[in-house]
Amino acid sequence: MFDPVVVVPVYDHPATIGAVTQQVRAQGLHCILVDDGSSAECAAVLDALVAAQPRDISLVRLPANQGKGAAMVAGFRAAAGLGHTHVLQVDADGQHACSDIPQFLALARWNPEAVIAGCPIWDDSVPKGRLYGRYLTHVWVWINTLSFDIRDSMCGFRLYPLATLLPLLDEERIGRRMDFDSDVIVRLHWRGVPVINQPTRVTYPQDGISHFRLGRDNVLISAMHARLFLGMLWRAPRLLWRKVAES
Repeated sequence: MFDPVVVVPVYDHPATIGAVTQQVRAQGLHCILVDDGSSAECAAVLDALVAAQPRDISLVRLPANQGKGAAMVAGFRAAAGLGHTHVLQVDADGQHACSDIPQFLALARWNPEAVIAGCPIWDDSVPKGRLYGRYLTHVWVWINTLSFDIRDSMCGFRLYPLATLLPLLDEERIGRRMDFDSDVIVRLHWRGVPVINQPTRVTYPQDGISHFRLGRDNVLISAMHARLFLGMLWRAPRLLWRKVAES
């Protein structure tokens, strides 16, 4: 069975979440909005969206801001509780091309055990500092997986199979904030979950709101890479043997 749902973590994006939800619904998918401790203004927008389409939109509300990773975990568990098999993660700020959702779904139908990972096609709106900074994470991910299987670990537009994701969340500590996306996909790769890279257009809205905190989140991401590197060291024989077996 293949029963996907979209989960959108929301933290103070009142100006964009309505359009994102509309774009998701245009693809015929149920949408779970996770309010990660948003302000009263954004919370009211989310309440109105659910009230207008109660059968098509669900709302999970966290009492205080816990971070993108924590919001996604809450969304994953809500999706499982509703009986869905796969979760498509979409950001709330409008940077992801929801018109590409059919490609993600088609790949997942043919590869239901795989993570379908968005691989950004950037336009001129991307800040150069953010673009260059991503490459350091790319290099660490390649080191920590001993492969080039994951082309971009930071893109928040991806589709997960819950059958393999939920056991990971139950058994291991995963980053709760901006370190979540890279952390979870590396650990799924360690467990042998296939990763399929799907090119997708990404736009940085000129008036968009970023919740990336330069100091805090860079510390968290650096600590994540250190943990993953240590985890890779004792997994290295198994990871290398897997590469030999697949060759």
